[in-house]
Amino acid sequence: MDNTRNITVEDDAALIVIDVQKGFDDEGFWGRRDNPEAEANIAALVDRWQKTGRPVVFVRHDSAKPGSPLAAGAAGNAFKDVVARRRGAGSGPELLVTKSVNSAFYGEPDLDAWLKGAGIGQLVIVGIQTNMCNETTARMGGNLGYDVLFAIDAMHTFDLTGPFGWERTAEELTRATAVSLHGGGFARVVTTEDVLKGA
Repeated sequence: MDNTRNITVEDDAALIVIDVQKGFDDEGFWGRRDNPEAEANIAALVDRWQKTGRPVVFVRHDSAKPGSPLAAGAAGNAFKDVVARRRGAGSGPELLVTKSVNSAFYGEPDLDAWLKGAGIGQLVIVGIQTNMCNETTARMGGNLGYDVLFAIDAMHTFDLTGPFGWERTAEELTRATAVSLHGGGFARVVTTEDVLKGA
Protein backbone atom coordinates (compact mmCIF):
# COMPACT_ATOMS: atom_id res chain seq x y z
CA MET A 1 0.00 0.00 0.00
CA ASP A 2 1.50 3.27 -1.14
CA ASN A 3 1.16 5.91 1.58
CA THR A 4 0.05 3.79 4.52
CA ARG A 5 3.42 3.29 6.19
CA ASN A 6 4.38 5.42 9.17
CA ILE A 7 0.80 6.34 9.99
CA THR A 8 0.46 9.00 12.65
CA VAL A 9 -2.50 8.36 14.93
CA GLU A 10 -3.64 11.47 16.75
CA ASP A 11 -3.86 11.44 20.55
CA ASP A 12 -7.61 12.09 20.28
CA ALA A 13 -8.36 9.90 17.25
CA ALA A 14 -11.68 8.12 17.62
CA LEU A 15 -11.96 4.37 17.05
CA ILE A 16 -15.33 3.68 15.40
CA VAL A 17 -16.30 0.03 16.07
CA ILE A 18 -19.19 -0.74 13.73
CA ASP A 19 -21.81 -3.45 14.20
CA VAL A 20 -19.74 -6.19 15.84
CA GLN A 21 -22.92 -8.11 16.64
CA LYS A 22 -23.79 -11.75 17.24
CA GLY A 23 -26.26 -11.84 14.37
CA PHE A 24 -23.39 -11.72 11.89
CA ASP A 25 -22.37 -15.22 13.04
CA ASP A 26 -25.50 -16.61 11.31
CA GLU A 27 -23.86 -18.18 8.24
CA GLY A 28 -27.20 -19.52 7.06
CA PHE A 29 -28.47 -15.96 6.71
CA TRP A 30 -25.37 -14.12 5.49
CA GLY A 31 -23.34 -16.79 3.72
CA ARG A 32 -19.58 -17.22 3.65
CA ARG A 33 -17.37 -14.57 5.24
CA ASP A 34 -13.76 -13.55 4.81
CA ASN A 35 -10.98 -12.59 7.24
CA PRO A 36 -11.24 -14.88 10.28
CA GLU A 37 -8.71 -12.59 12.01
CA ALA A 38 -11.11 -9.63 12.09
CA GLU A 39 -12.28 -10.02 15.67
CA ALA A 40 -8.76 -10.47 17.06
CA ASN A 41 -7.61 -7.32 15.26
CA ILE A 42 -10.65 -5.37 16.45
CA ALA A 43 -9.87 -6.48 20.01
CA ALA A 44 -6.23 -5.37 19.69
CA LEU A 45 -7.28 -1.92 18.52
CA VAL A 46 -9.94 -1.47 21.20
CA ASP A 47 -7.42 -2.53 23.83
CA ARG A 48 -4.86 0.01 22.58
CA TRP A 49 -7.45 2.80 22.48
CA GLN A 50 -8.65 2.04 25.97
CA LYS A 51 -5.11 1.76 27.32
CA THR A 52 -4.17 5.15 25.86
CA GLY A 53 -7.41 6.89 26.87
CA ARG A 54 -8.50 7.63 23.32
CA PRO A 55 -12.22 7.85 22.48
CA VAL A 56 -14.08 4.72 21.38
CA VAL A 57 -17.45 4.75 19.62
CA PHE A 58 -19.41 1.49 19.62
CA VAL A 59 -22.04 1.37 16.88
CA ARG A 60 -24.98 -1.06 16.92
CA HIS A 61 -27.29 -1.77 14.00
CA ASP A 62 -30.94 -2.08 15.05
CA SER A 63 -32.38 -3.53 11.85
CA ALA A 64 -35.95 -2.69 10.90
CA LYS A 65 -36.04 -5.47 8.29
CA PRO A 66 -38.36 -8.39 9.18
CA GLY A 67 -36.43 -11.54 9.96
CA SER A 68 -33.07 -9.84 10.29
CA PRO A 69 -30.70 -11.42 12.85
CA LEU A 70 -29.83 -7.83 13.83
CA ALA A 71 -33.39 -6.77 14.67
CA ALA A 72 -33.84 -4.87 17.92
CA GLY A 73 -34.77 -7.35 20.62
CA ALA A 74 -33.34 -10.36 18.75
CA ALA A 75 -30.49 -12.32 20.32
CA GLY A 76 -28.31 -11.43 17.35
CA ASN A 77 -28.68 -7.71 18.03
CA ALA A 78 -26.31 -8.01 20.99
CA PHE A 79 -22.63 -7.22 20.64
CA LYS A 80 -20.24 -10.15 20.22
CA ASP A 81 -18.34 -11.01 23.39
CA VAL A 82 -15.11 -9.55 21.97
CA VAL A 83 -16.78 -6.12 22.13
CA ALA A 84 -19.29 -6.61 24.94
CA ARG A 85 -16.64 -7.41 27.54
CA ARG A 86 -14.58 -4.36 26.54
CA ARG A 87 -17.31 -1.76 26.73
CA GLY A 88 -16.72 0.60 29.63
CA ALA A 89 -13.24 -0.80 30.29
CA GLY A 90 -11.23 2.20 29.13
CA SER A 91 -10.30 5.49 30.73
CA GLY A 92 -11.18 7.61 27.69
CA PRO A 93 -14.51 8.88 26.37
CA GLU A 94 -16.93 6.25 25.10
CA LEU A 95 -20.13 6.57 23.06
CA LEU A 96 -22.83 4.14 21.97
CA VAL A 97 -24.49 5.00 18.65
CA THR A 98 -27.52 3.06 17.42
CA LYS A 99 -28.64 3.15 13.80
CA SER A 100 -30.99 1.46 11.34
CA VAL A 101 -29.21 2.49 8.11
CA ASN A 102 -25.68 1.97 6.80
CA SER A 103 -23.92 5.12 7.95
CA ALA A 104 -23.00 5.59 11.60
CA PHE A 105 -23.42 9.31 10.93
CA TYR A 106 -27.19 8.72 10.63
CA GLY A 107 -27.62 7.26 14.08
CA GLU A 108 -28.51 8.35 17.60
CA PRO A 109 -26.95 10.32 19.14
CA ASP A 110 -25.49 12.47 16.34
CA LEU A 111 -21.97 11.14 15.77
CA ASP A 112 -20.74 14.14 13.79
CA ALA A 113 -21.91 16.54 16.50
CA TRP A 114 -20.23 14.46 19.22
CA LEU A 115 -16.93 14.27 17.32
CA LYS A 116 -16.88 17.95 16.40
CA GLY A 117 -17.88 18.91 19.93
CA ALA A 118 -14.82 17.06 21.18
CA GLY A 119 -12.56 18.58 18.51
CA ILE A 120 -11.83 15.17 16.98
CA GLY A 121 -10.55 15.22 13.40
CA GLN A 122 -9.30 11.66 12.83
CA LEU A 123 -11.27 8.40 12.73
CA VAL A 124 -10.18 4.77 12.62
CA ILE A 125 -12.93 2.53 11.28
CA VAL A 126 -13.26 -1.19 12.08
CA GLY A 127 -16.12 -3.68 12.30
CA ILE A 128 -18.74 -5.35 10.09
CA GLN A 129 -19.38 -5.27 7.09
CA THR A 130 -16.41 -3.99 5.09
CA ASN A 131 -18.33 -2.97 1.96
CA MET A 132 -21.57 -1.95 3.64
CA CYS A 133 -21.74 0.04 6.89
CA ASN A 134 -17.97 0.42 7.19
CA GLU A 135 -17.55 1.75 3.67
CA THR A 136 -20.60 4.02 3.89
CA THR A 137 -19.39 5.50 7.18
CA ALA A 138 -15.90 6.02 5.76
CA ARG A 139 -17.24 7.80 2.68
CA MET A 140 -19.38 10.11 4.78
CA GLY A 141 -16.52 10.71 7.18
CA GLY A 142 -14.27 11.73 4.31
CA ASN A 143 -16.97 14.00 2.88
CA LEU A 144 -17.43 15.62 6.30
CA GLY A 145 -13.74 16.47 6.44
CA TYR A 146 -12.38 13.80 8.78
CA ASP A 147 -9.03 12.08 8.26
CA VAL A 148 -10.30 8.51 7.95
CA LEU A 149 -8.12 5.45 8.50
CA PHE A 150 -9.81 2.27 7.28
CA ALA A 151 -8.26 -0.75 9.02
CA ILE A 152 -8.97 -3.30 6.30
CA ASP A 153 -7.90 -6.39 8.29
CA ALA A 154 -10.01 -5.43 11.34
CA MET A 155 -13.27 -6.05 9.50
CA HIS A 156 -14.98 -8.65 7.34
CA THR A 157 -17.79 -9.10 4.86
CA PHE A 158 -19.66 -11.84 3.00
CA ASP A 159 -19.97 -13.24 -0.53
CA LEU A 160 -22.68 -11.35 -2.41
CA THR A 161 -24.85 -11.62 -5.51
CA GLY A 162 -25.76 -8.39 -7.29
CA PRO A 163 -27.53 -7.40 -10.51
CA PHE A 164 -27.42 -9.52 -13.68
CA GLY A 165 -26.45 -12.53 -11.58
CA TRP A 166 -23.04 -11.02 -10.89
CA GLU A 167 -21.38 -12.72 -7.95
CA ARG A 168 -18.37 -11.55 -6.00
CA THR A 169 -16.52 -13.22 -3.15
CA ALA A 170 -16.02 -11.47 0.15
CA GLU A 171 -12.34 -11.11 -0.70
CA GLU A 172 -13.15 -9.46 -4.05
CA LEU A 173 -15.59 -7.07 -2.38
CA THR A 174 -13.00 -6.20 0.26
CA ARG A 175 -10.44 -5.34 -2.42
CA ALA A 176 -12.99 -3.30 -4.37
CA THR A 177 -13.86 -1.32 -1.25
CA ALA A 178 -10.19 -0.72 -0.48
CA VAL A 179 -9.47 0.51 -4.00
CA SER A 180 -12.53 2.76 -4.11
CA LEU A 181 -11.93 4.36 -0.71
CA HIS A 182 -8.18 4.72 -0.98
CA GLY A 183 -7.98 5.55 -4.69
CA GLY A 184 -10.94 7.90 -4.43
CA GLY A 185 -9.48 9.82 -1.51
CA PHE A 186 -12.27 9.04 0.95
CA ALA A 187 -9.97 7.26 3.39
CA ARG A 188 -6.50 5.83 3.81
CA VAL A 189 -6.68 2.05 3.79
CA VAL A 190 -4.32 0.68 6.42
CA THR A 191 -3.65 -2.46 8.44
CA THR A 192 -4.05 -3.09 12.14
CA GLU A 193 -0.26 -3.20 12.41
CA ASP A 194 0.02 0.22 10.72
CA VAL A 195 -2.39 1.71 13.23
CA LEU A 196 -0.83 0.07 16.28
CA LYS A 197 2.62 1.28 15.24
CA GLY A 198 1.29 4.82 14.90
CA ALA A 199 -0.70 4.78 18.11
